[in-house]
Amino acid sequence: MSNFLKRTLTGAIFLVVMIGGIAWNQYSLMVLFFAISMLGLDEFYKLLINAGYLPNRRLGLICGGTIFLLVILSVLIGAQAAVYLSFVLAACIFFSELYRNKQTPFQNIAYTITGIIYIVMPFALWVSFLKGYSTDNGVYNPHLLLGFFFLLWTNDTGAYLVGMSIGKHKLWERISPKKTWEGFFGGLVLSIIIGYVISMFYTELHPILWMVMAATVSCAGTMGDLVESAFKRSINAKDSGSILPGHGGILDRFDGVFLSTPFVLVLLELVQRVNGLLH
Repeated sequence: MSNFLKRTLTGAIFLVVMIGGIAWNQYSLMVLFFAISMLGLDEFYKLLINAGYLPNRRLGLICGGTIFLLVILSVLIGAQAAVYLSFVLAACIFFSELYRNKQTPFQNIAYTITGIIYIVMPFALWVSFLKGYSTDNGVYNPHLLLGFFFLLWTNDTGAYLVGMSIGKHKLWERISPKKTWEGFFGGLVLSIIIGYVISMFYTELHPILWMVMAATVSCAGTMGDLVESAFKRSINAKDSGSILPGHGGILDRFDGVFLSTPFVLVLLELVQRVNGLLH
C-alpha cells in the first residue's frame, strides 16, 4: 500500500471515529477521550523512557486514568468530592519516588505529573464542560466540541496547503523548519471563514464569537504544535509514535488540542456568563 493511500485511509477512519464518538452521546465521548488520553499518556512516557528519562510510567497511567474516571464520576452523579481525590493521587506520585531509589526523584515526579496535566486534563476538561452545556431539556449537545475540532482541522489544513504553496518566511525555524508565517496566516484566515460557516449550522454562539473562537484555536493550536515539536526535538524523536499509519502518534495528531483547550474553554465559560451573547 502506498504511503498516500495509507495516509488517506487512516485519515478517513480517524475522522469517522472522532466525529462519531463525539456526536453519538456523552458516553461515547467519555470512552473516546479516555482511550485517547491513555494512549497519548503511555506514548509520552515511552518517548521519555527511550530518551533515558525515568517517569513512573505505571503509576502515571494509573493516576491519569483514575483522575479521568473521577471526572466522569463527578459529571454523571455530581460527586464533586471525587475531584479532590485527584490531589491525593498526585501526592502518591511524590511518595512513590521514596521507594524507587532513583537519582533524579523530582525530575521523575515532574515528568510523570506533566504527562497527566498536558495530555489527560484537556480531554477531561471537555467532558466536564459539556455536562454544563446541554440543551434546555438536558440532552447532550456536541456542537461546541465538534466546532472546535472542525476549526482545529481547518487550521492545520489551511496552514499546510498555504505553507506548501507560497511559504517563504520561517515561523519558528529553530523548532519547526517547515512552518512559515504564510502558512500560519493561511490557516488563521481559513479558520475564521469556516468559523462563520459553522455559525450558520451551530447557532449556540453568535457568528462573531465563532470567529473569535476560530482565531483562538488557530493561535493556541499552532503554539501547541510548536511545543510538541520542541519536545520531540529535545529527545531526538521524529514522530511521537506509529499508532496512526502515515500520521504518526497520538501526540502528533492532538498536539493542537492539548494547549488550545484551556483557552477555548475559558472563552466559552466567559460567554456563558455574559447575557445576550450565548443564544
